[in-house]
Amino acid sequence: MTQTTARLRELLSGPTMLVAPFVFDGLQAKIAASTGFDAVYMTGFGTAAARGLPDLGLLTMSEMVENVRTIAHAVNVPVICDADTGYGNAVNVWRTVREYEEAGAAALHIEDQVFPKRCGFLAGKQVIPIDQMVPKVRAACDARRDNKFVIIARTDALAVNGWDDVGRRARAYHAAGADLIFVDGIRTLDDLNRYVSELGDLPLLYNGALLPVPELARYGFKVTIHTGTLMAAFVRFRDAMRELKQTGTLDLPITGHLFSELIELLGVPEMEALSKKYMD
Repeated sequence: MTQTTARLRELLSGPTMLVAPFVFDGLQAKIAASTGFDAVYMTGFGTAAARGLPDLGLLTMSEMVENVRTIAHAVNVPVICDADTGYGNAVNVWRTVREYEEAGAAALHIEDQVFPKRCGFLAGKQVIPIDQMVPKVRAACDARRDNKFVIIARTDALAVNGWDDVGRRARAYHAAGADLIFVDGIRTLDDLNRYVSELGDLPLLYNGALLPVPELARYGFKVTIHTGTLMAAFVRFRDAMRELKQTGTLDLPITGHLFSELIELLGVPEMEALSKKYMD
């Protein structure tokens, strides 16, 4: 997917913050791309949730790669991917990068949690020592066949050890070759401001929705992965199920323009054209 890695590098070098909404399947990715987003983010939380599982390190690399492939093949925009802890030591990280790259990812992030990891916003996280994470970052950078493939190093040390350790880790990971630095667990505006004031000289990724996108853009982040779309998928589908259960109906037309929009988004006209070309 050299085309999407080059496109992602182009977007990252531009003057505006890239917004990549959370998606966990091909339909969500298609919706995001069709509404004008220049990239999407394959969420590990959502990938686990779509399989009925919590984000507690239960999915294997092969399960994650399968979802990378599904999403990357559904859209032509760059796909930024969660790769958890890299699924092992530095050698495992090396293979993870190869697998994600082959599946069509344009970028991935690995984190410095112990295995099994936990969702970044859950309590009880633990982190590995810096001198164990740095070789993983180096292995990730060495493994890529396409030098435009973006390596993101995530640290979960904020909730565990505080800002001093976060700063040491972020700078060590960037020095080891990471293209972007991702501090997870930013819960408050004070944290958001400190993130930028202490590490703003580094290329940063922000995960969250504390402020509207135009306000976040003023902070100088290279990328925001927007978690709001994950919660919207949960809340709106849950509410539709409740409405159907309680009232016996949904206030949505099943046929008409919505159905036409959906089948067009899914590429039915293109498939029918192929069928006509080869079968008639």
